[in-house]
Amino acid sequence: MAYTFLDLVSTPSVKAAQEANGSRDYFEVAGKDRSFDRFTPSEAAFIAGRDSFYMATVSENGWPYVQHRGGPAGFLQVLDPTTFACADFRGNRQYISVGNLGASDRVSLILMDYPNRSRLKIFAHAEISTDPAILAKVAVPDYRAKVERALVFHLEAFDWNCPQHITPRFTMADIEEGVAALRQRIAVLETENAALRANALSASAPSQGE
Repeated sequence: MAYTFLDLVSTPSVKAAQEANGSRDYFEVAGKDRSFDRFTPSEAAFIAGRDSFYMATVSENGWPYVQHRGGPAGFLQVLDPTTFACADFRGNRQYISVGNLGASDRVSLILMDYPNRSRLKIFAHAEISTDPAILAKVAVPDYRAKVERALVFHLEAFDWNCPQHITPRFTMADIEEGVAALRQRIAVLETENAALRANALSASAPSQGE
Protein backbone atom coordinates (compact mmCIF):
# COMPACT_ATOMS: atom_id res chain seq x y z
CA MET A 1 0.00 0.00 0.00
CA ALA A 2 1.14 3.52 -0.69
CA TYR A 3 2.03 6.03 1.96
CA THR A 4 -0.56 8.36 0.49
CA PHE A 5 0.25 11.61 2.27
CA LEU A 6 3.93 11.54 1.31
CA ASP A 7 3.01 10.43 -2.20
CA LEU A 8 1.00 13.63 -2.59
CA VAL A 9 3.62 15.99 -1.21
CA SER A 10 6.67 14.35 -2.78
CA THR A 11 6.88 16.59 -5.82
CA PRO A 12 10.12 16.81 -7.82
CA SER A 13 11.18 19.93 -5.91
CA VAL A 14 10.47 18.24 -2.55
CA LYS A 15 12.46 15.19 -3.60
CA ALA A 16 15.31 17.47 -4.68
CA ALA A 17 15.25 19.18 -1.26
CA GLN A 18 15.28 15.81 0.51
CA GLU A 19 18.20 14.72 -1.65
CA ALA A 20 20.11 17.90 -0.91
CA ASN A 21 19.55 17.48 2.83
CA GLY A 22 20.34 13.78 3.00
CA SER A 23 16.88 12.41 3.82
CA ARG A 24 15.75 11.10 0.44
CA ASP A 25 16.75 7.47 1.11
CA TYR A 26 14.70 7.44 4.30
CA PHE A 27 11.53 8.70 2.64
CA GLU A 28 11.92 6.23 -0.21
CA VAL A 29 11.03 3.46 2.24
CA ALA A 30 9.28 5.23 5.15
CA GLY A 31 5.70 4.13 5.67
CA LYS A 32 5.42 2.07 2.51
CA ASP A 33 3.49 -0.59 4.44
CA ARG A 34 0.81 1.86 5.52
CA SER A 35 -2.03 3.71 3.81
CA PHE A 36 -3.46 6.90 5.25
CA ASP A 37 -6.59 7.34 3.13
CA ARG A 38 -9.18 6.06 5.63
CA PHE A 39 -9.74 7.14 9.21
CA THR A 40 -9.43 4.53 11.90
CA PRO A 41 -11.33 4.81 15.22
CA SER A 42 -8.24 6.55 16.63
CA GLU A 43 -8.41 9.39 14.11
CA ALA A 44 -12.19 9.60 14.42
CA ALA A 45 -11.94 10.05 18.18
CA PHE A 46 -9.17 12.64 17.81
CA ILE A 47 -11.16 14.67 15.27
CA ALA A 48 -14.34 14.54 17.35
CA GLY A 49 -12.45 15.91 20.35
CA ARG A 50 -11.20 19.08 18.66
CA ASP A 51 -12.61 22.55 19.30
CA SER A 52 -10.75 24.17 16.40
CA PHE A 53 -8.61 23.53 13.36
CA TYR A 54 -6.53 25.40 10.79
CA MET A 55 -7.60 25.28 7.15
CA ALA A 56 -5.57 26.37 4.13
CA THR A 57 -7.18 27.15 0.79
CA VAL A 58 -5.62 28.57 -2.37
CA SER A 59 -6.89 31.63 -4.21
CA GLU A 60 -7.16 32.07 -7.97
CA ASN A 61 -4.03 34.24 -7.89
CA GLY A 62 -2.05 31.39 -6.32
CA TRP A 63 -1.77 32.76 -2.78
CA PRO A 64 -2.54 30.34 0.08
CA TYR A 65 -4.89 31.51 2.81
CA VAL A 66 -4.91 29.94 6.28
CA GLN A 67 -7.93 30.37 8.50
CA HIS A 68 -8.66 29.26 12.05
CA ARG A 69 -12.06 27.62 12.43
CA GLY A 70 -13.53 26.89 15.85
CA GLY A 71 -16.55 25.83 17.84
CA PRO A 72 -17.46 23.70 20.84
CA ALA A 73 -15.52 20.47 21.25
CA GLY A 74 -17.24 17.94 19.01
CA PHE A 75 -18.32 20.37 16.30
CA LEU A 76 -16.14 18.39 13.87
CA GLN A 77 -17.84 15.08 13.14
CA VAL A 78 -16.59 12.02 11.26
CA LEU A 79 -19.47 10.80 9.09
CA ASP A 80 -17.67 7.74 7.70
CA PRO A 81 -14.04 6.58 7.29
CA THR A 82 -13.42 9.03 4.44
CA THR A 83 -15.77 11.92 5.25
CA PHE A 84 -16.00 14.45 8.06
CA ALA A 85 -17.90 17.70 8.40
CA CYS A 86 -18.61 20.71 10.57
CA ALA A 87 -20.93 23.66 10.85
CA ASP A 88 -19.49 26.86 9.40
CA PHE A 89 -20.38 29.63 11.82
CA ARG A 90 -20.71 33.27 10.84
CA GLY A 91 -17.44 35.19 11.30
CA ASN A 92 -16.10 38.47 9.96
CA ARG A 93 -18.02 37.98 6.69
CA GLN A 94 -14.99 38.32 4.43
CA TYR A 95 -15.76 34.85 2.96
CA ILE A 96 -12.19 34.39 1.74
CA SER A 97 -12.13 30.64 2.36
CA VAL A 98 -15.63 30.23 0.93
CA GLY A 99 -14.60 32.17 -2.17
CA ASN A 100 -11.40 30.18 -2.60
CA LEU A 101 -13.36 26.93 -2.37
CA GLY A 102 -15.47 28.13 -5.26
CA ALA A 103 -12.32 28.09 -7.40
CA SER A 104 -10.58 25.01 -5.94
CA ASP A 105 -11.96 22.47 -3.52
CA ARG A 106 -8.52 21.36 -2.28
CA VAL A 107 -7.76 22.09 1.37
CA SER A 108 -5.01 21.30 3.84
CA LEU A 109 -6.00 21.02 7.50
CA ILE A 110 -4.04 20.87 10.72
CA LEU A 111 -5.77 19.68 13.89
CA MET A 112 -3.97 20.30 17.18
CA ASP A 113 -4.15 18.67 20.59
CA TYR A 114 -1.92 21.00 22.58
CA PRO A 115 -2.16 19.34 26.02
CA ASN A 116 -1.08 15.97 24.57
CA ARG A 117 1.26 17.49 21.95
CA SER A 118 -0.42 15.75 19.00
CA ARG A 119 -0.95 17.07 15.48
CA LEU A 120 -2.98 15.57 12.63
CA LYS A 121 -2.42 16.78 9.06
CA ILE A 122 -5.14 16.22 6.47
CA PHE A 123 -5.50 16.70 2.72
CA ALA A 124 -9.13 16.80 1.59
CA HIS A 125 -11.59 18.07 -0.97
CA ALA A 126 -14.04 20.46 0.68
CA GLU A 127 -17.68 20.76 -0.27
CA ILE A 128 -19.93 23.63 0.81
CA SER A 129 -23.39 22.41 1.68
CA THR A 130 -26.69 23.96 2.74
CA ASP A 131 -28.52 20.64 2.53
CA PRO A 132 -30.87 20.49 5.56
CA ALA A 133 -29.94 16.85 6.15
CA ILE A 134 -26.24 17.71 6.33
CA LEU A 135 -26.89 20.78 8.48
CA ALA A 136 -28.87 18.60 10.87
CA LYS A 137 -25.92 16.21 11.20
CA VAL A 138 -23.49 18.99 12.12
CA ALA A 139 -25.87 20.97 14.32
CA VAL A 140 -24.47 22.07 17.68
CA PRO A 141 -27.33 22.30 20.16
CA ASP A 142 -27.28 25.27 22.55
CA TYR A 143 -24.38 26.96 20.74
CA ARG A 144 -25.43 30.52 19.96
CA ALA A 145 -23.29 31.20 16.87
CA LYS A 146 -25.19 31.45 13.59
CA VAL A 147 -24.65 28.53 11.21
CA GLU A 148 -24.37 29.74 7.62
CA ARG A 149 -23.44 26.48 5.90
CA ALA A 150 -21.78 23.13 6.43
CA LEU A 151 -18.28 22.23 5.33
CA VAL A 152 -18.01 18.62 4.21
CA PHE A 153 -14.50 17.23 3.80
CA HIS A 154 -13.75 14.23 1.60
CA LEU A 155 -10.48 12.72 2.77
CA GLU A 156 -7.59 12.40 0.36
CA ALA A 157 -4.82 11.57 2.85
CA PHE A 158 -3.74 12.20 6.42
CA ASP A 159 -0.62 11.87 8.51
CA TRP A 160 0.39 12.30 12.14
CA ASN A 161 3.12 14.82 12.83
CA CYS A 162 5.85 14.58 15.46
CA PRO A 163 5.35 16.41 18.79
CA GLN A 164 8.57 18.40 18.50
CA HIS A 165 8.13 22.10 19.28
CA ILE A 166 4.44 21.73 20.25
CA THR A 167 4.12 23.71 23.48
CA PRO A 168 1.45 22.25 25.79
CA ARG A 169 -1.42 24.71 26.19
CA PHE A 170 -4.56 24.19 28.23
CA THR A 171 -8.11 25.51 28.05
CA MET A 172 -10.04 26.62 31.12
CA ALA A 173 -11.96 23.33 30.93
CA ASP A 174 -8.66 21.40 30.97
CA ILE A 175 -7.48 23.39 33.99
CA GLU A 176 -10.77 22.96 35.83
CA GLU A 177 -10.62 19.20 35.29
CA GLY A 178 -7.00 19.09 36.41
CA VAL A 179 -7.54 20.98 39.66
CA ALA A 180 -10.86 19.31 40.59
CA ALA A 181 -9.09 16.57 42.54
CA LEU A 182 -6.94 19.16 44.32
CA ARG A 183 -10.02 21.14 45.33
CA GLN A 184 -11.66 18.01 46.68
CA ARG A 185 -8.54 17.20 48.68
CA ILE A 186 -8.35 20.76 50.02
CA ALA A 187 -12.01 20.54 51.10
CA VAL A 188 -11.31 17.28 52.98
CA LEU A 189 -8.24 18.79 54.67
CA GLU A 190 -10.16 21.93 55.66
CA THR A 191 -12.87 19.77 57.22
CA GLU A 192 -10.26 17.74 59.11
CA ASN A 193 -8.48 20.92 60.20
CA ALA A 194 -11.72 22.42 61.50
CA ALA A 195 -12.40 19.26 63.48
CA LEU A 196 -8.88 19.28 64.97
CA ARG A 197 -9.27 22.94 65.98
CA ALA A 198 -12.59 22.20 67.64
CA ASN A 199 -11.07 19.28 69.54
CA ALA A 200 -8.05 21.39 70.57
CA LEU A 201 -10.28 24.19 71.85
CA SER A 202 -12.43 21.70 73.72
CA ALA A 203 -9.36 20.11 75.34
CA SER A 204 -7.90 23.46 76.39
CA ALA A 205 -11.12 24.86 77.84
CA PRO A 206 -11.16 24.94 81.72
CA SER A 207 -13.48 22.42 83.37
CA GLN A 208 -16.41 23.65 85.54
CA GLY A 209 -14.65 22.49 88.71
CA GLU A 210 -11.57 24.68 88.27
